[in-house]
Amino acid sequence: MGKPKAPKVKYIPAPPPPTTVKTPTQSLRTQIELAKVSGEQNRLNMETGANLDRINEEFYTGQDLRRYRARGAEERQLAQTKGAEERATLGTRGREERLTVGERGAQDRQTQAQLLAGQERQIGLRGGEERKTQAQLLAGQERQIGLRGAEERLTVGARGTQERLTQAQLLSGQERQIGLRGQEERRAIGARGTETRATQAQLLSGQERQIGLRGTEERATTRVRGEEQRAGIRESGSETRRTALQQEAFRRYKENRDFQQSRSAYRA
Repeated sequence: MGKPKAPKVKYIPAPPPPTTVKTPTQSLRTQIELAKVSGEQNRLNMETGANLDRINEEFYTGQDLRRYRARGAEERQLAQTKGAEERATLGTRGREERLTVGERGAQDRQTQAQLLAGQERQIGLRGGEERKTQAQLLAGQERQIGLRGAEERLTVGARGTQERLTQAQLLSGQERQIGLRGQEERRAIGARGTETRATQAQLLSGQERQIGLRGTEERATTRVRGEEQRAGIRESGSETRRTALQQEAFRRYKENRDFQQSRSAYRA
């Protein structure tokens, strides 16, 4: 037997590729128009933003200039007000210090007058009391002496002639005692007066020293205050003159520079 033949295979040809047909639709045109409108809107937004940025920059620049001018005017007005207030404060302080010094002097004089008047009243009252005490003491002693003499005279009359000698001796001893008592009392009164005068002299001397020390301190304080004020005035005048000299030198320098520039321009 022979070999069988291979079967023949017939291939079916592939179909042709489909033909693409472009069909315009409403959605595509809409998207294209929307893209154009969106681009225009974006350009308008960018132009509007740039214009707003320029307007804002010009506005804020003007605001800064106006703020700087207002600040300079406020600072100048503040400096003027501060200077006026300082001058008014210095004037008021000077008047108050002068019034204080005058019032202190018046009070010191019034206090001194009251103190002297009180001391004079105390001295007068003390002298009156001492005179009254002395008068009462002398009156009591006189009454005692009178009563004692009357009793002694009655006793002498009753005892007789013999007792008159004894009575005379007794009277003599009593007179000596009275004399000694009077001397002691006078010495005591003299010592009291001496102590009173010494105390009064010490008090017046202490007051005079206090018044002298107070016056010295006040004069020294016033002198130091005057020296400080004069030094401040001299320093202020020196600063003012130095500032004026600097301004004058700058003015001359500027005039010379302007003259040199104008001459150079003229030559050119």
